[in-house]
Amino acid sequence: MDIRKLSEAAVFAREKSYSPYSGFKVGAALLAKNGSVYTGCNIENAAYTPTICAERVAFAKAVSEGELEFTAIAVAGWGSDAGFAYPCGVCRQVMMEFCDPSDFIIIVTDGTENREHTLAELLPEGFGPRSL
Repeated sequence: MDIRKLSEAAVFAREKSYSPYSGFKVGAALLAKNGSVYTGCNIENAAYTPTICAERVAFAKAVSEGELEFTAIAVAGWGSDAGFAYPCGVCRQVMMEFCDPSDFIIIVTDGTENREHTLAELLPEGFGPRSL
C-alpha cells in the first residue's frame, strides 16, 4: 500500500471519531508487514482519562487479531484548519512496544499534505522491549 492510500484510510477513519467533548477528530490507519490495514478513531469519554487515541485503537484492533509486526501508521487530524496532529506520547510509547523505531514510519496528514517521520525521530532514546 502506498502512503497516499494509507493517508486516505486515516482520513476516512477520522469520520468515525467519537469526540463530543473536544470536537477534535482523529483517524489512524496502521499498516502491518503482511499488508493488512487496521484503522482506528479517537473515542472520548466524559471522565476524560478513559479516552483512547485513534492510534491506540488501531493497534488494539491489530494485536487482538494476532498481528504484531508493523511498518507504518498514518494519522489524520480533524481537517486542514487544525494542521497536523502528531501522535501523543502515550501513542508513541505503544508504537515502541511493537515497532522498530528506526524503520517504523509515521505519516501525519492534514488531508492534503503528508509529512513522514520515523518513530526514532519522534521518540528519541525511546524505552521499549529492547531496553530490557
